Amino acid sequence: MNYYLSIDQGTTGTTIALIDATSFNLIAKSNSEFRQILPAPGLVEHDLNDIWATVKSCTTNLLKENCIDPKEIKAIGITNQRETTCAFNKSGTPLTNAIVWQDRRTNDFCEKLKNEGKESFIKEKTGLPIDPYFSATKINWMLRNDKSVLESYKNNDLLVGTIDTYLLYLLSGNKEFKTEVTNASRTMLMDLKTCQWDNELLKTFEIPQEILPKICCSFGTFAKTFGLDFLPDGIPITGILGDQQSALFGQGGIEKGDLKCTYGTGAFAVVNTGTEIKYSKNGLLTTVAYQDENETIYAIEGSSYIAGAAVQWLRDNISIISSASETEQMARDISNLEEMKHVCFYPYFTGIGSPHWNAEAKASITGISRDTNKSHITRACLEGIALTIDELLVAMSADLGEEIKQLCVDGGAVQNDFLLEIQASFSNLTVIRPTVIETTAFGAALAAAVGNNDYKIKDVKQLWSAEKTFPPRVEVEYHQSKKKTWMDDQKKIYL
Repeated sequence: MNYYLSIDQGTTGTTIALIDATSFNLIAKSNSEFRQILPAPGLVEHDLNDIWATVKSCTTNLLKENCIDPKEIKAIGITNQRETTCAFNKSGTPLTNAIVWQDRRTNDFCEKLKNEGKESFIKEKTGLPIDPYFSATKINWMLRNDKSVLESYKNNDLLVGTIDTYLLYLLSGNKEFKTEVTNASRTMLMDLKTCQWDNELLKTFEIPQEILPKICCSFGTFAKTFGLDFLPDGIPITGILGDQQSALFGQGGIEKGDLKCTYGTGAFAVVNTGTEIKYSKNGLLTTVAYQDENETIYAIEGSSYIAGAAVQWLRDNISIISSASETEQMARDISNLEEMKHVCFYPYFTGIGSPHWNAEAKASITGISRDTNKSHITRACLEGIALTIDELLVAMSADLGEEIKQLCVDGGAVQNDFLLEIQASFSNLTVIRPTVIETTAFGAALAAAVGNNDYKIKDVKQLWSAEKTFPPRVEVEYHQSKKKTWMDDQKKIYL
């Protein structure tokens, strides 16, 4: 048999998946979490050595547990957390911790750029608002504040990129220094029209182009494995997509109007806009969905920084739950919805992303009283996730000029039926969960298959299937009333 190996390097963990190259069935997967380094409020870092260790261990364990000869791997696909910024030297050694996409340390620099009137020019070039979320200000910060980074630059030994670049560099035995266009489109350094680094943007952020990787299209041979102790030499790496674009691809989102939302650490709604660069008027992002040799396909995206991470906070920080799976029954335990009328959970632990872009916002729980217990807070947390996503969908509907009637969903949190039920009712649409909810990893395998010339892009949609649908409830009075309370309180506190 032959397989595609999918490397899904996420914010809180790494998943390695094996997909049958003939049937395209998901055979098995292996996952490992790694440390979240939180030096101070608003700062989020990753140790690149931790990330690489999870890639190695998960790949090794997956192949061993399923008795797979690594020589049966036909091609490798990579998908990754975007915007997270890595600095390493030419021997592949990390120079400092990666600055994670959630990190807010560059907010003052972003405000300075706004005050200088740079926002419209940057958004026109990149489709992105000025925000600490994106890579450009993180690279600028590293060059200004990290001695190891600056010293390596002076010694002509500095390489900077996103996670896809770092993984590709190590997988190729330090031979290939490249990035893929959907990842590059999230740096705030790439011109959407040319899909290349832009000199004016590089000058604005004071970043030398020689430290950046070459931008490549999404499908094709990026490199071949070399010099690894867990995979043989010569396996082609033929597809790379940023995680949200990979999820859209894995949902068969190859046609204009195709829409999905991924419930991961954060929540991200992405709609395919075809070959049109469509600028949002409602606080969303314009980005690249994928690029082949012949054309670039664009998308509009709404980004909520926190989704599953809010449930992780309930588990790890205040010990309301011991596992995420408990949240569904706890939420259902609230039989009298009057008790939930005023309890609102705003999951803004790392600021507000789309559509409001408030980098200084902090999370809060409002409307609690002495009878509020952990079940109320758990349900309010799930409602807060659904309501932040609803805001993305409202903005997206306004940009598209049409009502959104259905939403394809994926990611670990969509195993929670209750969450999808309330999403359908808050947003008044039908939610569709696919057979394979690991669509980010699935999309990377599809990209590898296309890049290896085993499939055509048009074949992708045929490999997707629905597992369950969640229609909005007819009795929507509570949901619409709670939605109004949540939004009214939000305006008072955050907007």
